[in-house]
Amino acid sequence: MSERTGTHWWTLTGRLGVVGRLVAVVLALALGAVTGIVWLSPSGTVPGPLRTEAEKQLQQENADLAAILADRDEEIENLKRSQDKAAAERAAGTQSGKEKAAAEKAAAAEKAAADKAAGERSGSAKAAAEKVAAEQAGKQKAASERSAAQARAQQKARLERQLAEAKGDAEGAAIREANALAQVEFARQAAAARAEAAMPVRPTPPPRDAIVHPADRYFGLYTAQSPFSWSEHDQVASTVGVQPDLAGYFQGWDTPFRADAVTRSWTKGTLPMVTWESRPMDASNGESEAPEYSLPRILDGAFDDYLRQYARDVTALGLPVAIRLNHEMNGSWYPWAELGVNGAQVNGNNRGDFVKVWRHVHDIFEAEGANEYAIWVWSPNIVNRLPKLNQPLEYTRSLYPGDEYVDWVGLSGYYRPPYDADQTPTFSWTFDASLDQLRAITDKPILLAEIGASESGGNKAAWVTDLFDALARPENADVIGFAWFHHTVTTVSEGQLVTNDWRITSRGDSQQAFVDGIHDPTAGFVPGS
Repeated sequence: MSERTGTHWWTLTGRLGVVGRLVAVVLALALGAVTGIVWLSPSGTVPGPLRTEAEKQLQQENADLAAILADRDEEIENLKRSQDKAAAERAAGTQSGKEKAAAEKAAAAEKAAADKAAGERSGSAKAAAEKVAAEQAGKQKAASERSAAQARAQQKARLERQLAEAKGDAEGAAIREANALAQVEFARQAAAARAEAAMPVRPTPPPRDAIVHPADRYFGLYTAQSPFSWSEHDQVASTVGVQPDLAGYFQGWDTPFRADAVTRSWTKGTLPMVTWESRPMDASNGESEAPEYSLPRILDGAFDDYLRQYARDVTALGLPVAIRLNHEMNGSWYPWAELGVNGAQVNGNNRGDFVKVWRHVHDIFEAEGANEYAIWVWSPNIVNRLPKLNQPLEYTRSLYPGDEYVDWVGLSGYYRPPYDADQTPTFSWTFDASLDQLRAITDKPILLAEIGASESGGNKAAWVTDLFDALARPENADVIGFAWFHHTVTTVSEGQLVTNDWRITSRGDSQQAFVDGIHDPTAGFVPGS
C-alpha cells in the first residue's frame, strides 16, 4: 500500500517545516509577550479589575494552540517512527529477498549440477545399451545377409539349371515346331491344290437388268461374318425356311476391294451388297468429325488413287456388286453429312458436297469400266427421327445425285426405342413418310436396305407381321425387298445403356411372325409368287 503524500500550508513534505516551526515559535512568543505585558502593566496602588473576557479567550486560544502544537509534534513523531519502521521493514524485506534469492539460486545450481550428473550417468548407460544393441543387431544382420546370400546363390544356381534345361527344351521345341510348320504348310499347299482342283466353275450371275429389276423380292441378311463365313447366315436360312439372296456387309475407305466377298456371295447364289463408308473401317457410329475424310478433301482428289484402284479391281473381277455408298446421308451422325443438329456444319462439309462426291466416285468407276458391274444404292435414313431441319422433302431432294447416277433408292429404318407417344408398331408409322419422299424424287426401285425391330417394348412380333402385310399391299409394289440387320447391339439411349436385339430369332413369337410373313405368297418372297 502506498504512503500518503498530501501537503498543507504548514508543511511541504508531510513533516513541520523550518518556516512553520519559526512561525509557531514567533507566534507563541508574541502571545506570551502580550500576556506578560497585560499581567505586568502598572495598575496603580489599587489592584485592577479581573481579566476581561477577551483576555480569557485569548489565553484559552493560546492554550488550545499550544495543545494543538503539542499534538502535532506527537503526530509528526509518530509518523516519523512509522516511516522509520516501514523503511526498516523494507530494508529487512529486501535483505530477506536477496538472501532467499541467493538460497534459491544456490539450490537451483545444486539441482542443475545433480541433474547434469544424473543425465550424464543416464546418457552413458543409454549409449552403452545402444552400443550393445547395435552390436547385437549388426551380428544378426550380418548373419541374415549371409543366409540370404547363400539362399540367393542357391536360387541362382537352381534357376540357371532350369534355364539351361528350358533352353534345351526350347531348342527342341523350335525344331519340333519348325517340322510341324513345314508339315502344316505342306498340308495347306496340298489342300489348296485339291480345293483349286475341286473348285466349281466361275459363278455365273444373272444379267445386270435382272438383278436391278428382280422377279421376286430380295430377302437380304446382315450377319456378323457373312459373306466371309456362312455359319450364322445358313442357320437363319434353316430356321425361317427361305434362303437369303442378298448378303450385306460393311467396308471403309481404308481397305481395298474384297474380291473374295463378291466371289463367295455369287458362288452361293447371293447378290453381295457392300455398305461402302468414306471413313476408316473401325470408326464408331456417331463419330461425325473425321477431317481427313471430309467431302471437300475427297473432291480435291485426296482419295482418287484409292478409288481408281477399287474400280479397276471391280472391273477385273467382272462380277456384279451392289454399292451402298455413304448411307444415311440425310442424318447428322456420319462424317459425310452436310447438316447437323440445329443446322450446324458437319466435318467441314458444304451444302451440295454430298452430290458432288457421289458423282465424282461414279465418274471414276465409269472411266475404269466398273459401272458395268456396280449397282449404285442411294440409301437415306427414315425421316421420323431426324433433326427438324433434316426432315423436309426439299432437304432430302438436295442430296439426290440424279437418276443417271443411281440404280436403287433405299431406306434405313428400325422400330426402336425411345418410342414416341403416338408411335405404333406398324410399317406405316415407320416408313410411309419417307417412302412418300422417295417417290416424289424418283421412280427408281426401292430397297429397304437396312431394317430391324427391337424386342424392347414387347411389340416386335406385331411390327414384323405388319411389315409383311404392308409389303403385300399394291401401293408398295415398287419395294423390291429388304435386308434385315441380324445383330444384337448395345447403345446409349436417353442417357442409359440399351441392348437392342434386332435378330430374326430374338424370341419365339417374333421368329414365328417372320416365318409366317415371308412364306405368305402375297408378300412376294416365295419364288414364282
